[in-house]
Amino acid sequence: MTDTTPAYTGPERVFSGIQPTGNLHLGNYLGALKKFVDLQEAGHDCIFSVVNMHAITLPVAREALLDQTRQIAAAFLACGIDPDKSIVFAQSAVPAHAELAWVFNCVARMGWVERMTQFKDKAGKDSERASVGLFTYPVLQAADILAYKATHVPVGEDQKQHLELSRDIADRFNREYDAPGFFPLPEPMIKGPGARIMSLKDGTKKMSKSDPSDLSRINLVDTSDEISKKIKKAKTDLEGDMPSEVDGLKGRPEVENLVGIYSALSGESVEAVLRQFGGQGFGVFKPALADVTVAHLAPITARYREILADTASIDHALAKGAEKARAIAAPIMDEVRDIIGFWRG
Repeated sequence: MTDTTPAYTGPERVFSGIQPTGNLHLGNYLGALKKFVDLQEAGHDCIFSVVNMHAITLPVAREALLDQTRQIAAAFLACGIDPDKSIVFAQSAVPAHAELAWVFNCVARMGWVERMTQFKDKAGKDSERASVGLFTYPVLQAADILAYKATHVPVGEDQKQHLELSRDIADRFNREYDAPGFFPLPEPMIKGPGARIMSLKDGTKKMSKSDPSDLSRINLVDTSDEISKKIKKAKTDLEGDMPSEVDGLKGRPEVENLVGIYSALSGESVEAVLRQFGGQGFGVFKPALADVTVAHLAPITARYREILADTASIDHALAKGAEKARAIAAPIMDEVRDIIGFWRG
């Protein structure tokens, strides 16, 4: 049977956010920040948030939260996100996120949220002592996206489940409140090299800010010497030289990861990288990878440090972005209140 429910017909809009916890690393840059800039330059209507409300699902000191919020904002700017082209703001500065999250808490179903694997991963065996916020984290994510009626979300494979929940919530709201097509069903944007960068110490695990080993990741604040040393120590395998063809990467996750990083940073295809280095040892490939990585990241790191030293400019950019974000979200929330039947005075 054909679904005749009216679809959303509003403007296309991109939303994504990064949580302010720990140092940003190469995986964040290639998997998110670089793609954000590409979307901006392609002319998309983009909204990028430092999702600091998500950060308090686990204990965090006040000063650390403020400092890390500014760090993420500085990274956005250093990587090329232009506050005049895109909106950059802190989630907590826009009340619509919290209000819409409550509405969605009443729309979502326990079974939907219980299926979310991230809560199980973070809460572990001590789930009864975890905060309710950690459990409803994905509902707030849905509010983050739909407070702006965002139609597209650049996500990694590990976030697809949360985006599906956002689609389910949007669809149920539209049907439950007889508001067909009010909220869009946001689509994932997963494309291009560097979508999933793995640990330098274990090619089967994603590069992570929470990994206890700093050698597992390349931080955006690392010096050129630190980057070179980490790549030199990066795990490979005992199977010999670099393969010459893509099929030769099968079963070699660490090598595949390093080749993927080279490809993403150089702009060359994986096939081209393997043609260049195939049959050669890692003693040749690793120094070349270090050179490419340093050449790409050094200007970003320099700009990042420069911006971090000017707290006032960061706060100005966030305030400007928050004003723009509120201007989009406020009328949407007025409509939500009218649709539900909330008295607005």
